[in-house]
Amino acid sequence: MTPFEHLEAVAAPFPLSNVDTDQIIPARFLQKPRRDGYADFLFRDLRLDESGAPRQNFILNQPQFASARILVAGRNFGCGSSREGAVYALWDSGFRSVIAPSFGDIFFNNSLKNGFLPIILAQSDVDDLLTVLSATPGARLSIDLSDQSVKDPDGTIRRFEIDPFIKQCLLRGVDELEYTLSLTSEIAAFEARTAAATE
Repeated sequence: MTPFEHLEAVAAPFPLSNVDTDQIIPARFLQKPRRDGYADFLFRDLRLDESGAPRQNFILNQPQFASARILVAGRNFGCGSSREGAVYALWDSGFRSVIAPSFGDIFFNNSLKNGFLPIILAQSDVDDLLTVLSATPGARLSIDLSDQSVKDPDGTIRRFEIDPFIKQCLLRGVDELEYTLSLTSEIAAFEARTAAATE
């Protein structure tokens, strides 16, 4: 995984609530090879009309958000069925974080396991960010994982919570298996002490 430490980037306002994983990536694209990338499938049915033409009123089709790497969304983002493809589609499209008042549990955990940072903020904080981003298209947010903070364009800082173990994995760019393997010598020493104590 790529370490996640600090991210300053254009943020796109996406105020819809209950955006499910089938909206993030429709199920018909899940059989596509991961190696080919999933960027073209992100929000496919919201982004394109029936003829395949971009919907002009869809936020991510607007040029001010072409380089967005942060999404600020409504509550219960990523609800619905379990599919890592939803995280892959966001990642392959350049996104590295979604900020929302709440997330679907499986999407939340899939995100963390893939180095993608879902941030939970209070509804009032998310509403404030959505207002700023809508009023100033192309505005940037700054996320500091070490400090567990989000800073908006006027310098307002909002703190978020994250599990300490998950935080360390993200900062180091390792998943749970890689973290465990990094402790091989400590595990071997523990097993040797245990075996000696039971002889």
